Amino acid sequence: MSNPTRRGVVAGGLALSAGSKALAASPKVGGIGGATDETYWAEIAAQYDLSPEVIQLENGNWGIMARPVLAAYERHQAMVNRRNSYYARREYWGDLARVRARVAANLGVEPDEIAFTRGATEALQDLIGGYNRLKPGDQVLIADLDYDSMQSAMAWLKDRRGAELIRIRLPEPATEAGLVAAYAAALEAHPRVRLMLLTQVSHRNGLHLPVAKITALARARGVDVILDSAHAWGQVETNLRQLGADFVGLNGHKWIGAPIGVGVLYIAKGRIQDIDPFMGADDHAPDDVRLRVHTGTANMAAYLAMEVALNFHEAIGAPAKAARLAYRDRDAFLADPAFAPVDLDHLLSRQYLNAQAGLIRDDRAMSQLPVAGESGVPVHADTVYLCVVDKDGNACSFINSLFQGFGSGILAKDSGVMLQNRGFGFRFTRGHPNTIAPNKRPMHTIIPGMVTKDGEAVMPYGVMGGHYQP
Repeated sequence: MSNPTRRGVVAGGLALSAGSKALAASPKVGGIGGATDETYWAEIAAQYDLSPEVIQLENGNWGIMARPVLAAYERHQAMVNRRNSYYARREYWGDLARVRARVAANLGVEPDEIAFTRGATEALQDLIGGYNRLKPGDQVLIADLDYDSMQSAMAWLKDRRGAELIRIRLPEPATEAGLVAAYAAALEAHPRVRLMLLTQVSHRNGLHLPVAKITALARARGVDVILDSAHAWGQVETNLRQLGADFVGLNGHKWIGAPIGVGVLYIAKGRIQDIDPFMGADDHAPDDVRLRVHTGTANMAAYLAMEVALNFHEAIGAPAKAARLAYRDRDAFLADPAFAPVDLDHLLSRQYLNAQAGLIRDDRAMSQLPVAGESGVPVHADTVYLCVVDKDGNACSFINSLFQGFGSGILAKDSGVMLQNRGFGFRFTRGHPNTIAPNKRPMHTIIPGMVTKDGEAVMPYGVMGGHYQP
């Protein structure tokens, strides 16, 4: 992104004061449909104020708040500072309960299953230290890509519970089947494992574990899982019910883009007694998840700003970010196979897909897409598809698309049919898969099709195009 001028920053701030609430709640061109609209993404990028002194390559500390989130945080901070204990003792807990419900809904769980912490590290340390089902001689399992502080906490269970630490190395290059097999082999080789740590998205290399499959095989062996979702929430699907782990620690101040100091601890219903209250705390009911955390006086404004952070995050949506990258690759590689063979194995490999997932961030928007190919095919329009089958079984599958306003501007003589403009998909760039050439088909998305069996028509069908089509 180019460095903003003072005039531009002031103008942006004035525009934001009028429109940030609308942007946070409902972006102008949100969702999958807007994934190829670079004007839309430029508007998103403009919501992040980045320092011009350095290009940030750090991806593990915390996320930069978008302007609406920062404004909400400053507003809450001023209110807390002004009203002080009167607010803290009379109104804060009601406000926090509303935020708690909002966060729980995003995670697919109930409000009474989560408690706020100051970060995923605190949440996970509380879970690991409080897990009370271990006895001397039991084993606990970690992997080489787990976060260092969590590895240390699991190793500490030898002193606290008398448990033996088992450490494994995850296979490289990683595949889903290989990762599941690695954990299955470890549990087979160490039948005394009772607790294992999983890291949903690694802070080291962005590896995304198939958590649901691994937790399922662990559950089948009577092994509990503590899940580190510090880098997952906001990058990948994080419905905690579907992931299957009963104990999870998460960060709000990384990929969700909340203020620093927001974490979440999750304990599934029915498992609360397996985590001890924090150092004998008794300020909540014995079965209250909040009894497993004690942060003292926390940053109230940071928690209160979580609502706006989630609004902003959900309004854009991780699927739209993923679609933007997918469409970039489509426009770069999809072409007439007779002219441009495509390495599908590479494009569909987990290594490549993990790398693309690592580009999806909630602390900033990409000022421009990483180079993969050119993008510029406009949104489709004016496409008509029809199919008909007569009583004798004759079938017709017909599609017509102008693609752009008046198509090619060429009218077929005496027919009244305007010719389509799919030639727009060609490029003049030498070496591009869709470089214009004789006898070559352009990249397009409309498909009139026919299903046949034994040479007879079974069913006509058609695809009317759009960016979501291959």
